[in-house]
Amino acid sequence: MDPARNLNAEPRAEITLHDRATDNLRFIRETMERSGSFTAVSGKAGIVMGVIALVAAFLASSAGPGRWGLVWLVAAGLSFVTAVTGIVAKSRRMNEPLLHGPGRKFLLGMLPSLIVGALLTATLYRAGETWAMPGTWLALYGTGVLASGTFSVRVVPVMGAGFLALGAGALFAPLGYGDLFMAAGFGGLHLIGGGIILRRHGG
Repeated sequence: MDPARNLNAEPRAEITLHDRATDNLRFIRETMERSGSFTAVSGKAGIVMGVIALVAAFLASSAGPGRWGLVWLVAAGLSFVTAVTGIVAKSRRMNEPLLHGPGRKFLLGMLPSLIVGALLTATLYRAGETWAMPGTWLALYGTGVLASGTFSVRVVPVMGAGFLALGAGALFAPLGYGDLFMAAGFGGLHLIGGGIILRRHGG
């Protein structure tokens, strides 16, 4: 065997092993990213959203039919901005990407329910069936939270199941209880879940 040939083969073998090791590490990192949990859900934002909902429930309970929906739509807009701001801030602080891995799955899990909720809101309003809005909002929001919570910390899907149960209750409850269910869901569950996330999952 030619010694010179062995000397030339050793660097090539080292390069091949290095490339394989790099590829394996990249594969492991991407696999962990895909299978990990999205932990940038903001507990502080959840608490603020709960307070907004409780204030809205109080205002809506004494508002006329024409202003009832407006109160809740304004509250929904404020809560949406609060949630997005909180998630973006926490994801940056934790260096957790929003548009890749678990963050992307979390957002995609929530998006369909929000779109369907907007469509059904417009449909129910045109039909004059505003009594069905609280149950519809709670049920669809719960469905979205439950779906996206599959890729997040455990308390998130538990909250989603709670919203879904309250939505079902609101749809079959006597008329006039919608604001109470909304306060319990968007107010109470956000406060409880936000507090748990704040204490156990870094803010």
